Amino acid sequence: MARFLRAIRFDVSDTHVFPRAAEPDEWAIPGGFLYMPRPGFDAGALAKKERQAFVSGFFGLPSFGFSTLVSVGEASEQDIETCVLNLTRFLVEHFGAPSRDAAEGLARDEIGYARALADDTPLNTLLAVKREIDAEGAVREQFHIVNPPGDKPHAFVWDVVEDQE
Repeated sequence: MARFLRAIRFDVSDTHVFPRAAEPDEWAIPGGFLYMPRPGFDAGALAKKERQAFVSGFFGLPSFGFSTLVSVGEASEQDIETCVLNLTRFLVEHFGAPSRDAAEGLARDEIGYARALADDTPLNTLLAVKREIDAEGAVREQFHIVNPPGDKPHAFVWDVVEDQE
């Protein structure tokens, strides 16, 4: 089994902050290629939900939605090939790839990038991404591990208790 990234949803926030939310537990890739400079596209001009996807979204396959967090999981080679096929289809149908072969080459590169990110990371590790445009106009990605909270969460403002009769 290969290590790969899986979209995680702990609450409904992704459904509110992204143009489309990835489905929980679907395979995901970083998706930074979506924001690379190209004619007619300026990542710096993105606004609202599209900007949020740029800044902190992983790209889900096959929903083509976004997830704030991913978890490192195990995927079969068939799962990986299905991701390649889904991403190839996206690149042809929605991203204007010049040919299916060109789209498949990029899809394999992107899937390989996600695999490399997951390969040396322990299973069930949560990852987040932060993207920005540097001074030269290039898109930069930084990945970091999301650690669970300590033993006790911060104090609650209130507790919900059942009515006593």
